[in-house]
Amino acid sequence: MPPRSSGGMNKYVLPVSVFGTALGAAALLKNHVTGGRCPSKATIRGKTVIVTGANTGIGKETARELAKRGGRIIMGCRDMEKCEEAAKEIRGTTLNPQVYACRLDLASGKSIREFAERMKREQQRVDVLINNAGVMRCPAGRTEDGFDMQFGVNHLGHFLLTNLLLDKLKASAPSRVINLTSLAHVVGKMDFVDLNWEKRKFDTKQAYCQSKLANVLFTRELAKRLRGTGVTVNATHPGVVATDLGRHTGLHQSQFSSSVLSPFFSMLVKSPDMGAQPSVYLAVSEEMEGVTGRYYDVMTEKEPAPQALDEEAARQLWEVSSRLVGLEGLEESNPPAEVQSRAPQTAGEQRPGPSPGAAVDAARLEAGGG
Repeated sequence: MPPRSSGGMNKYVLPVSVFGTALGAAALLKNHVTGGRCPSKATIRGKTVIVTGANTGIGKETARELAKRGGRIIMGCRDMEKCEEAAKEIRGTTLNPQVYACRLDLASGKSIREFAERMKREQQRVDVLINNAGVMRCPAGRTEDGFDMQFGVNHLGHFLLTNLLLDKLKASAPSRVINLTSLAHVVGKMDFVDLNWEKRKFDTKQAYCQSKLANVLFTRELAKRLRGTGVTVNATHPGVVATDLGRHTGLHQSQFSSSVLSPFFSMLVKSPDMGAQPSVYLAVSEEMEGVTGRYYDVMTEKEPAPQALDEEAARQLWEVSSRLVGLEGLEESNPPAEVQSRAPQTAGEQRPGPSPGAAVDAARLEAGGG
């Protein structure tokens, strides 16, 4: 009986080889495009880290990675049921019992103050504050205090929280603040005449870009005011990440984008785990010690947009934000400023916009990471 020809098998070798090579190359390309993992192996045992919006997406994976590194993790979230569930899962997967869920609604000044007071009362130190939570291109709506939802949550909420925790951060120095921003800041514009979209027709895209520009301006101004304190502050654009944040953008809602563009999007879009790596890098990397006031595109330092380098705009944003959220003692003439909080004198001081209505209730579901 003649030997069986191997020709039938050989004809599949080349296609399989080509496919395998292409798949491997695609994986390497995606890893390169998305920035890779944090190169630092540093552990943070004995350090306390606060992560806002930590029950889902980037925030949850940031909390998980820092818990793996031994940190005491405080997860600040609006939805306590989801937050408790996420904290329990992270404790189980990392075997780190020091992962805690705490209520924090960044659309509420009252909630932010209560959270900050709790942190100051219960935590001996705060070594890292990661301002991660955010909303993106959500429908028009107002925060509990009457601010545009995106400007209120993405900027004002974190501005207030950070300032209220400054004394604790200074006492824990060297300590770090990380602000998540977006490449969208490059088309942002600060409209100081109408920050809350009361005089213009609301544009959710521009409102988002304005809030992300505010993140970078805040980072630079805060770094200037914290010189000599041992507290550093930097901003990062984490890349395009597959999270619920983009559910209002309209991507993949058409048959064309779903069928034709999806393969290309999948090459560029990160998993939440990879999206967390820039925050982890800024939080733990030894080479970031003492580095402050910088903007990072993923884990590479870049110069932000020209409008983000405007020192006068940064100063003006600080002063306006301080007034809106009810902070005093922040005069630029005496940096680093000691920050004190005060209760609003009247409802009018805290409500530059109309009273919240049904739209607010719907939009608030976006805030605080869930």
